[in-house]
Amino acid sequence: MEGLLNGIVLSVVYGILGMVLLIGGYIIFDVILKSIDFNEELKNKNVAVAIVIAGFMIAIGIIIASVVS
Repeated sequence: MEGLLNGIVLSVVYGILGMVLLIGGYIIFDVILKSIDFNEELKNKNVAVAIVIAGFMIAIGIIIASVVS
């Protein structure tokens, strides 16, 4: 039972860490590319920008998953 509880706690901790790192990566991505206002483009329903951001999030998620596990 102790091993199961330990596994659950570690899963939650690593999940939160992954989300924090993903959000941090998006903020860094947004700061580096100052010429494009991603939030404004998303409000204007720019599909190309949404696809770029989705690709970025998937890539960073894969990197974080390989580092954390």
